[in-house]
Order: sequence, then structure tokens, then C-alpha cells
Amino acid sequence: MLVAKKSLKGRLFGLLVFLQSSLIVTGGAVRVTGSGLGCPTWPECTPGSYTPVPGQAEGAWHAWIEFGNRLLTFVLLIVALAAVVVAVRISKEAASKLRIRSLAMLQILGILGQGVLGGITVLTALHPITVASHFMLSIFLIAGAISLRYEMVGINKQAATGVTRVLMPVLAWLTLLVLIAGTIVTGSGPHAGDDQAERFGFDPRIVSWLHADLVIALLVLTGLLLLLTHHTGLHLIRRRLTLLLVISLLQGLIGYLQYFTGLPVLLVALHLLGATLVWCSAWSLIKVADSGFKLRGVN
Repeated sequence: MLVAKKSLKGRLFGLLVFLQSSLIVTGGAVRVTGSGLGCPTWPECTPGSYTPVPGQAEGAWHAWIEFGNRLLTFVLLIVALAAVVVAVRISKEAASKLRIRSLAMLQILGILGQGVLGGITVLTALHPITVASHFMLSIFLIAGAISLRYEMVGINKQAATGVTRVLMPVLAWLTLLVLIAGTIVTGSGPHAGDDQAERFGFDPRIVSWLHADLVIALLVLTGLLLLLTHHTGLHLIRRRLTLLLVISLLQGLIGYLQYFTGLPVLLVALHLLGATLVWCSAWSLIKVADSGFKLRGVN
């Protein structure tokens, strides 16, 4: 495992993870404030200008919220470019040189892809499929950024064994299914980013119940793994499992609260933040457990 020589370099890769995660939160802010079409064109914000202009029909508030999300993508791209430069320089003599450089370059490609996908999202008037794809691409980019950071700063691993090793990939796939189901719930309910945005057309109650069932399954599996690791000496894995269970329980509580209180904006925003934290926790667990689980391009 390659270890960065200076803490400044470690912070750079931590910043990359933070900004990739922040993109989900700011994107959620765009959606819950109804600012999805605050900049109604792409790559320009409004015809003839790349920035919001005074008096545009969408309103200054909505325009600047959407434009701020676009600006964050540029900041993220700059940080990712810096991460590539540092990763290439540090990895020259590393046995994992190819993996490190691939992870770094895929961050650049993914961010550029996010820009294009964001443009398609605007040009399709916030179609729920493109919105969901936007979110899921961020999920994969977060996983890649976490993997890259661990390659650069090091990570204490504790290989899962026996049934625990078998169940770890199930936990990872179940977490992904929870997130995918969440995008379907989002695409079927309010807070679409614009009052005129198309919806999936599914019954919001039914898809919410299915999403909740998957969350319960994730909680049960996480709890089971905690029990399995109780007397095995897998202390690192157990701590990560405990963290995942706590975050998932809080996320489930927020989900039920927002469902029974009519989806207030603040709770919806917190639920998006919770989804990001659940995934960060789950992916970090997978990396610590060294279970052999693979997602192409992010391991």
C-alpha cells in the first residue's frame, strides 16, 4: 500500500471525497428548492450568458442555486486534476501504480461525464431517469475517490473470513439496491426540481414501501454481521459495521419521519445527506474487510 509522504497530500484526496459527496447534497438542494431549471440551458445558464443574468424569468434565487451546483463541478474538476498530478508523481515506483493512476483518471472522466449528464438532465427538463443516473454516477465516483484516498494514505485491513466474507458482497449489493430504490421513490414523488418535471408514474406509497423493505433488510444483515463478528477477533470490521448500523438506523428514522410528515424540505435534504453517508460507510467497510467485492473502475 502506497502512503503519501506529507499530510497535505492526504488532505487533498480527502477533499476529493468530500467534494464528490457534496455534489449530491448540493444537487439535492437544487431539487428541493425547485431550482432544477434555474439555468434553463446548457452549457450556458441562460441564452447568451454562462452566468445568471438580472431579471431572468426563472428568478435570481433559483438561477444562482443551480449555477452554484455547476460551479462546484468545476471546483471538483480542479481538485481531481491536482489529485491526478499527485497520484502520478507518487506512484512512479509503486507496485499498484496502474490501479492508482486508473482510479485517478476515472475521477476526471467521471466528472466530465457528470457535466454532460447534467446538461442532458437540463435539456430533458429533469427527466427522472437522467436525475437518477446523475445521482448514481456520483455514488460510483464517491466509491472511486474513497478507494483512491486509501491507496494514497494507507488503510488498515482485516480480511473477513467464513460466513462474514460470503455476506460482505451481499451487503454491498444490498446497499446499492437501497440507493437505486431511493432514486425510484424520488422520481415518483414531489420535489422534482421543477413543478412541470416528468415523473416515473409509479405509486409513491408502493415504491416507498419497497424501499423501506430493502432498508430493513440492510439493517438486519448489518446486525447479523455484527453478531457473527462478535467473537472472531475482527475488531476493525466490527467497528465499521457498528458505524454503518448507526448511520443506517438514523437514515431509516429520517425516512419514516419524512414519509409521515409529508416530505418537508429539510428532512428530504437530510435524507440525501444520510444516503451519502450510508454509502461512504458501506464502501469503507468493504475496503477494510478486503472481501474481494469488486465494482469495475472503483476498486
